[in-house]
Amino acid sequence: MTSARVPPHRVASRGVSSRGVASHRDVSRGVSSRWVASRLGVRLADGPRPVGAGLSSLVGLAVRRNPRRAHLLVSAVLGKHVPTDPRLVYGSGLLLGELVRARLRGEEPSRPGPLLPDALSGVPGAAAGLRDLMRAPRTPVDAIVLGYAETATALGHSVADALGGAYYLHSTRRPVPGFAAYGGFEEEHSHATSHLLLPADPAMLDRDAPVVLVDDELSTGRTVLNTIEALHAVRPRSHYVLAALVDLRGAADRARMDDLARRLGARIDAVALAGGRVELPDGILEAGQALTAGLSGGACVPDAPAFEVRRAALDWPAGLPDGGRHGFLPEHRVRLEKDLARMADVIAAGLGDVSHVLVLGFEELMYAPLRLAEALADALPSVDVRYSTTTRSPVLAVDDPGYAIRTRLVFPSHDDPADGPGERYAYNVAPGSGQRGFDQIVLVVDDVGDTAALAGGLLARLRALAPVLVATVPARRREP
Repeated sequence: MTSARVPPHRVASRGVSSRGVASHRDVSRGVSSRWVASRLGVRLADGPRPVGAGLSSLVGLAVRRNPRRAHLLVSAVLGKHVPTDPRLVYGSGLLLGELVRARLRGEEPSRPGPLLPDALSGVPGAAAGLRDLMRAPRTPVDAIVLGYAETATALGHSVADALGGAYYLHSTRRPVPGFAAYGGFEEEHSHATSHLLLPADPAMLDRDAPVVLVDDELSTGRTVLNTIEALHAVRPRSHYVLAALVDLRGAADRARMDDLARRLGARIDAVALAGGRVELPDGILEAGQALTAGLSGGACVPDAPAFEVRRAALDWPAGLPDGGRHGFLPEHRVRLEKDLARMADVIAAGLGDVSHVLVLGFEELMYAPLRLAEALADALPSVDVRYSTTTRSPVLAVDDPGYAIRTRLVFPSHDDPADGPGERYAYNVAPGSGQRGFDQIVLVVDDVGDTAALAGGLLARLRALAPVLVATVPARRREP
């Protein structure tokens, strides 16, 4: 575990607490921009607030270890870097999907009122209320929804769920034997750029249906516009929608989208939960690199003995895809939801007497852990259930309340990645100074990643913090 110490990191008590002892805010992992703003001069400027929440309430700032881009927007509703109420994560994704649905149907979207800002502020019941409102039945819409790995895989799923009749596919960096690549593209500011589309049935992508491209943020929009050009060259379509949690594009970026629409003879729309801009001073890349070099942090090994690791037999439904890497249909979602409560009960039976639980997903495997965490939160209303996932992205950790990434766990890759072994990270899982740790961690991983490298790496890091319950989901494979 590494973090820059401002102030020095303290390992919290590892004792398992009685259920309901601590308050909700004891493990709140909110996002902030103060530390980055004061040291690098980066500012978030709020723009449009179509669903009642502004840019600065939806994201915080961190510093990337990336020569292409110095800052990272840390989302309060994505469930990637910050442990978050899973009902807020899923509800926000469904809300974004409602904006897409309304745009495709040419009607006004359903408005959540104050539920999103209230959920972001931790008002009791608001996250569940947002989720429940957004999953109310609506007229299904046919579309092809594409989500970007790794951060937007569950977000894209959620958008597709909101549409009701959509086919969902997310990009992947994991080649899978038996699945031919439909296409690939590059993400310009990412640390690992190669994305693949590996549909089990390529015909689902060749239909005459609108295409919705989902990412956590639109910074310049270049990645999604490049994707549209590549897809349009294979199968022209009349309508594309860009959907993101936040839209940071400037006038030149929007003009570039309009120019592409005219050139292709297609309509291209964009929807987001909030708009605004990131104000960057001159020399930000150099300043960011100097800052990360000066605050490299060091290994922090907890001084407590290792906790127990147990396994939960989910009995994942036979033939149900683990996610959208090779395609996910509306009937798959219906089938999953029939079994969610049962699988959540299996997980709940494996927990001790706990009040704060983290469900931790694995890189691109975000949707199944999210839905399991959501069902667990519903099953255990007196337990504060949070959700986040591991990631490839290297980010500076600074143990300061004004910084969005307080702590990080560093461990080796454990799924035999095609681009070779490398470091992986779990952020804000270990407690920062003044924060309480989780009583138990539920790790949801696919069977490709359930390896000896997992046991010696991530699991070893997690079990130094709390008891761990491992739930393994079968990765989809090509049937003979």
